[in-house]
Amino acid sequence: MINSTQVSYFILSAYFETGGFKYLYFLLILSLYVFIVCANVLLIVVICVNRSLHEPMYLFLVSLFVNELYGSTGLFPFLLGQILSDIHTVSAPFCFLQIFILLSYGGREFWTLAIMSYDRYLAICFPLHYHTSMTSNKVALLIALTWFYPLLVHTLIVFGLTAPLQLCANIINKVYCDSHNVVKLACSDTTANNIFGLVYLFTVIFGLIILLLFYYMRILKVCFSGSRQTRQKALSTCTPHLLSLLNFSFGAFFELVQSRFNMNYLPTMLRIFLSLYWLTCQPLINPLLYGLKMSKIRIVCRLLLFGGKR
Repeated sequence: MINSTQVSYFILSAYFETGGFKYLYFLLILSLYVFIVCANVLLIVVICVNRSLHEPMYLFLVSLFVNELYGSTGLFPFLLGQILSDIHTVSAPFCFLQIFILLSYGGREFWTLAIMSYDRYLAICFPLHYHTSMTSNKVALLIALTWFYPLLVHTLIVFGLTAPLQLCANIINKVYCDSHNVVKLACSDTTANNIFGLVYLFTVIFGLIILLLFYYMRILKVCFSGSRQTRQKALSTCTPHLLSLLNFSFGAFFELVQSRFNMNYLPTMLRIFLSLYWLTCQPLINPLLYGLKMSKIRIVCRLLLFGGKR
């Protein structure tokens, strides 16, 4: 038996021999990362430099885009290095750091989408009281909550529960470091990890899902009972939020199933795609959703990129 203090590195076993294609994969991943960085930075700049966009909905979007950059930077540079490397190993400290970054990214993404749904619920269902309910202090408090709560929770999960475990092996069947796969390597008691995971899943994740369903049911009720103009305005602002939420939820579900059940019967490429979906598609799709679907952002982007041309 070896314990976690003796594990100096982990082996990522999901990589496979690609031969000369590794340079093609490298260029593909690099292109995705460059697009993600450029698109999210562009939208952050557009919102920050235009006073007309200094509204709660757009400030929450800035927080969302910054989180996309945070999560992408925790994954893509690492993937690029591993693709070019012939030895797919990662040091134990960096592995736990990556686990922390990716978990906190996922938690913050879910909380931010939930708060954005709450913001749309207030704006559509209580328009006359919206500005008194969603004050600047409340917006700052909600953004601070979405950033610091996941940091605290996942600091406890990674450095309080996962890192101290005694490990019997150091092979992770992923292309990046994953908390659940590290826990499966433990030969010490993992009861605390399992209990905490179940409590977090049912009280926080399911609680947020129920709350989100309530918000969108109320929003849809207003949409279908109001005028055509009200319905169009509500749908135009809520569609990107709902699509983003569904995309992230499906990705997280794929990752949950992939981590906890034996998927070895699936093709290797499909398993890698499913494990990366929630980390890559969200930062890739969100700038397109909000940049193309929200007319205010689309107009300001056009003016910023092409001057006065319409």
